[in-house]
Amino acid sequence: MGRLIGATARRLSLSVLVTFLYMAGVTNADFVFGEPVNLGPTVNTEYSEVGHAIPADGLSLYFASDRTGGSGKHDLWMMTRETTSDPWGEPVNLGPTVNSSIFDTYPAISADGRSLYFASDRAWGQGNWDLWMTTRETTSDPWGEPVNLGPTVNSTADEIGPNISADGLELYFSGYLVARPGGYGNADLWVTTRSTKDDPWGTPVNLGGTVNSSSYDISPFVLPDGLMLCFYSYRPGGYGEADIWMTRRATDSDPWEEPVNLGPTINTPFRDGKPSFSANGSTLYFASDRPGGSGGNDLWQASVIPIVDLNGDELVDMADIDIMIDCWGTDDSLCDIGPMPWGDGIVDVEDLIVLVERIVEAKADADAVE
Repeated sequence: MGRLIGATARRLSLSVLVTFLYMAGVTNADFVFGEPVNLGPTVNTEYSEVGHAIPADGLSLYFASDRTGGSGKHDLWMMTRETTSDPWGEPVNLGPTVNSSIFDTYPAISADGRSLYFASDRAWGQGNWDLWMTTRETTSDPWGEPVNLGPTVNSTADEIGPNISADGLELYFSGYLVARPGGYGNADLWVTTRSTKDDPWGTPVNLGGTVNSSSYDISPFVLPDGLMLCFYSYRPGGYGEADIWMTRRATDSDPWEEPVNLGPTINTPFRDGKPSFSANGSTLYFASDRPGGSGGNDLWQASVIPIVDLNGDELVDMADIDIMIDCWGTDDSLCDIGPMPWGDGIVDVEDLIVLVERIVEAKADADAVE
């Protein structure tokens, strides 16, 4: 009886919390991915722009391009903005300290913006393509001379597509044309770990046959919560030449699940790849040679929207709030929509905030129309 009364009281208190924000507004249900949008002519050119990376503050974007004005065949570039609501400024080449006369590509930046990893086929490496890193003391300082990650991480095979986890303790990467021994296909996904940021990287571990295929699996990106990993692959079962796929895990100590294709909203009959996300998981960035761009590979983005129509009636309203309250404290995947769009394993205030925010946004949009 006491448990029932407690649940009822919690239900009433949460209902009171959201009612004053709700204001009787409703909206249509949202989809997981919004329609992809080209980043535009400020960044995209008739050449190829690929392999982008954004630090946690979302105020700078690093990418690779073979456009004119660089030091080599493929250079690393950066553009900045004042706030996440502002447009991107003009791209700036990272200069000859970082870039070489050969190929420098696939940038990946640490959450604090002070370590930049990338792939290069410059000399003095372990193989044809190696992983390199450049650092700086503060985000206002220039980048230092790049260093090779060494023979524990790099091999005589190809290593490309690095991605550093939010805590800086996991480094994901992939093979390329020359496959690293011990894999499942032409190019596999791998991870190397360390106990602290001051420790050396350990021996890389293959992500296994559940994630990797007999085809090319390239350019992994682990989300800041560590529970979702995206990559692009030439495996069968997609929508085009190369597609973006994702795999999830319940906790950072659980194995990765069977990869799932991101679907036709993101993937096309063309080559779609090199995914990355904003720190809050609300925006997917990727490269594509689909029509509608400036030429070659362009950078695109798509919003990532949690599905908040919990009862499937094409409305987001108090009925959905009631469903969430009934699932409070559980791991119900239907209601687990925050703080990332794919949830965190428990239905709690983080999920309620997401739902209320969507209702408030809908009310504001409706008021603006009136």
